Amino acid sequence: LLTYFDDILTKDIEKRYKLKESEKLRALARFYLTNISNTITFNSIKKILDTTTNTIEKFSSYLEEANVLFFIKRFSFKVKEQEKAARKIYATDIGLANAIGFKFSSNIGKIAENIVAVELKKNENIEFYYWHDLQNEVDFAIKKQKVVQLIQVCWNINEYKTKEREIKALLKASKELKCKNLIVITEDKESEEKIKNKKINYIPLWKWLLKINVSE
Repeated sequence: LLTYFDDILTKDIEKRYKLKESEKLRALARFYLTNISNTITFNSIKKILDTTTNTIEKFSSYLEEANVLFFIKRFSFKVKEQEKAARKIYATDIGLANAIGFKFSSNIGKIAENIVAVELKKNENIEFYYWHDLQNEVDFAIKKQKVVQLIQVCWNINEYKTKEREIKALLKASKELKCKNLIVITEDKESEEKIKNKKINYIPLWKWLLKINVSE
């Protein structure tokens, strides 16, 4: 994996674009692979790497084109707001993130979310975003002609405060986006629950991966 990572950066990016700032490209790639499933802005990263926003944006597009990673946007009915909002970062290959990312492998929740993002990306018939308001966040809003499914990834749903937070966000998004298809992907919980007249389906990650069903 380390060799694979080096080959991609050297052959697919540095040589192709004749980059002189290869160390900054590599630092950016490591930063992204350490922070998968988190929101980022190019403006905030420029301070970390001591470079310009334009350079961060350009290098990020190179990494995305080389299939190292991909971004998803925040859902909004206004395109301008989507473009301005922070994006979430995901690794195309979770093994690469574990090999390159700093102290990453212990965070199973972030890994699970990344795996879901990769599977959703394979479906060419949908668009997907994350949803966020001032206090709440839902990991994935699946859109066809409208939002048809909301997904939270919560590895340990048995912890009361965690469940309360995740469900609160899901219900808030459900109301705002008028979407009734609510799913929580977990480690092993499989059940159905009704909260505030909304049906929530809990499904283990392995079972969701075997039979992904994005429908209304």
